[in-house]
Amino acid sequence: MATETDLYELLEVERSADDKTIKSSYRRLAMKFHPDKNPGCADSEAKFKAISAAYACLSDPQKRAAYDQYGHAAFQQGGPGGGGGFGGGGDFGDLGDIFETIFGGAFGGGRQQARRGADLRYDMEITLEEAFHGKAAEITVEVAQSCQPCGGSGATPGTSARRCNLCGGHGKVRAQQGFFMVERTCPTCHGRGEVIESPCRNCRGEGRVDAEQKLEVAIPAGVDNGTRIRLAGKGEAGPFGAPPGDLYIFLHVSRHRVFEREGTTLLTRCPISITTAALGGQIEIPGLDGARHAIDIPAGIQSGKQLRKRGAGMPVLQGRGSGDLVVEIQVETPTKLTARQRELLREFQASETGEESPQSKGFFDRLKDVWSDLTE
Repeated sequence: MATETDLYELLEVERSADDKTIKSSYRRLAMKFHPDKNPGCADSEAKFKAISAAYACLSDPQKRAAYDQYGHAAFQQGGPGGGGGFGGGGDFGDLGDIFETIFGGAFGGGRQQARRGADLRYDMEITLEEAFHGKAAEITVEVAQSCQPCGGSGATPGTSARRCNLCGGHGKVRAQQGFFMVERTCPTCHGRGEVIESPCRNCRGEGRVDAEQKLEVAIPAGVDNGTRIRLAGKGEAGPFGAPPGDLYIFLHVSRHRVFEREGTTLLTRCPISITTAALGGQIEIPGLDGARHAIDIPAGIQSGKQLRKRGAGMPVLQGRGSGDLVVEIQVETPTKLTARQRELLREFQASETGEESPQSKGFFDRLKDVWSDLTE
């Protein structure tokens, strides 16, 4: 004889658990093992049936008391509990209410509502300039749309679906399995509660057909890589006239040859000559806004120094103002010198005192101190 699994173990609660704890644990397990969430998994379906039966017993004070005293024998034919099984022929008490709470009425709540159409994703690549200014784009997507001849009903024009005889229009059928009752989606109407006897020839009874649709997409200024634009109701049409899903446009901003972007900040690295770095000067950076931005170079600037131009960066998405343009200076050492230039540099080198380059002088002074410490 097979060993019966303890009902408290099935619901993962202690024998002393109160009604609230038992109900909470049952809801969690029912959500986890429900057949709709684990299609085609026999183990999950068996587990779901077992915990449903366990809850049907332990949620009833009288049945729980009988089980606590006599165990499974309380519900066997002729046992102290009588009645043949948990619930005496399939009375689940408030089980239907719980399923309605968890699954939105799909269990015990009658006919299934026609589910909404699927959401769709469309990936679009744009340039940094387009992200700066915004743009209007036209896209073409192939998507399931509501069948025009039948109006999405799936039935031949002039006809209509009839109520399912098997489930009586409820979309669910019940069956006794062992000692408890199981409710499943009707295999004839697949939960609709209706049967189409004369399917539409255009959509073959599906209520929708695949077709291309052209859509206008307004891309606002300031969008960033990964920005998502939602086009409500432009996704896949729902089956049998159900509402359509949404279309989501995911934007991908291509790499720019000059600028990098960090939020609303535009960053560029600008090499300058050693003389400009030493004497100072001015450079011009063309911005994405079409203007030429003058950047003042202070005398003695070092590589890595960042200079900022306020308001010359990316516009704030759906807001006011713009970020900044940041120019990172890179001092370039000359590699091709004329004889005269070399002569001038040697004259400059001969006149150096060390005060012209305080960082270099300081570094070598520290090296001398380290060398002295090592030789003492």
